[in-house]
Amino acid sequence: MAFTLDSKPDLDVPGMSESLEQKPLKDVLSWCWEMFGDRAAIGTSFQGSGLVIIDHARKAGLDFPIFTIDTGLLFPETTALKKRLEDLWTVDIESITPEQTLEEQAETMGSELWKTRPDTCCQMRKVLPLQSKLATLDVWITGVRRGQSEHRKNTGILELYEFDKLRSHYLLKLNPMVNWSRERVWQYLGEENIPYNELHDRGYRSIGCWPCTRPVNEGQDERAGRWEGFEKTECGIHTFLGQGI
Repeated sequence: MAFTLDSKPDLDVPGMSESLEQKPLKDVLSWCWEMFGDRAAIGTSFQGSGLVIIDHARKAGLDFPIFTIDTGLLFPETTALKKRLEDLWTVDIESITPEQTLEEQAETMGSELWKTRPDTCCQMRKVLPLQSKLATLDVWITGVRRGQSEHRKNTGILELYEFDKLRSHYLLKLNPMVNWSRERVWQYLGEENIPYNELHDRGYRSIGCWPCTRPVNEGQDERAGRWEGFEKTECGIHTFLGQGI
């Protein structure tokens, strides 16, 4: 279960975060493994930065559980990449799925909910499944980078959130890639010959569900291709926790 501050009274998150900012990625992940072991897990949607994290962890012998959210609306290319990566790293990547199938969602909420209420669709197919998974963890390791969008520019490398106020449960969010540039990510993937989503070669820079993702134009930020036609750049999985404490 998620830890409580009462059980870790000496947890100096601001101090830890400041210290981790100065460390290379391998050392950040090693610190997390030594502190939390498999109570920390890597969540990935197979974007470039997530692949860098997993590769570093596997090469360092850090056996973090790895999970992804399968909304039922992933591109075929994304599903195929998952299998390639499992073979490459000899690891099982857990697929977290929504409570309702797409057919059940259509019956209760209307067909193609993403066209009319994308926030609700993301909540049902991404946020709620993620919340169920995070309830079993102490640390959620993500590939969020500050350069991805305006919304993410102030992301800390280590953040503490009150996950379940009723039960006084807290969750650490470790974002070890925050200070990596997109160019550095792709240089690493190329040097290490790591498979990536072939949609990136077709102009897609941030890849989510197929109905809500398009290629972006030169000069746009990485998430400009998500939810075209809506004032929306986040699905909610990185915002539902609210303000870190």
